[in-house]
Amino acid sequence: MIPILSLILEHASAERVLIGNPLSSPFRQASVRCFHAQPSSATSALALIRSQPSQYAVTAVAGRKYLLAPRDLLTVPRLNDVAVGDILELDNVHELGSREYTLRGSPHLSSDVVKITATVVEHTKGQMERIVKKKRRKGYKKTIEHKQTYTRLRIGPFEFPQQTQSQ
Repeated sequence: MIPILSLILEHASAERVLIGNPLSSPFRQASVRCFHAQPSSATSALALIRSQPSQYAVTAVAGRKYLLAPRDLLTVPRLNDVAVGDILELDNVHELGSREYTLRGSPHLSSDVVKITATVVEHTKGQMERIVKKKRRKGYKKTIEHKQTYTRLRIGPFEFPQQTQSQ
């Protein structure tokens, strides 16, 4: 029993020495290589986001915020004033980012920073919902059925308008 216990303690103390010295740890070296350059301004942050392979945006559509990426299919509550095939410009962008960089607006980004478009794909209905109302001991029971209407949007590519260099 004692040799096994001493072996476990020696193994634990060897790990403690490795963790205790952060400069010799392989985890420390890996984490140092993952740090990225901090952008100095919003235009440089936008250029870094543009250079990344994939981007995302947090946008408000019909009063709710959605996390969007290019080519997403978004289902929102019914938009009555649009027809199938219409192109909508989503100008209420709260956040724009990629895997490593994020640009947040206060409260939203201006339309000259990013342009996001969405195409109306279809107007559809959800599944049948049943609402049952009942009063005990009165013999009253009522069932209401309805289908919620939705609009489906296809998100287009994110466009970053070129900024003038004179500013």
